[in-house]
Amino acid sequence: MREYVWMECTVCGARNYRTQKETRGAERLELKKFCRKERKHTPHKESRKK
Repeated sequence: MREYVWMECTVCGARNYRTQKETRGAERLELKKFCRKERKHTPHKESRKK
């Protein structure tokens, strides 16, 4: 089963990306992505869809 999750910037808190994730036995994603608000690459953590 897959579900949608938002990727949220850890610096400014903006939700910039939405991606699918496997729900069985997976821990929370953390990727380095580009933040348009900060205008640089920052760590993004998984945030549940609201």
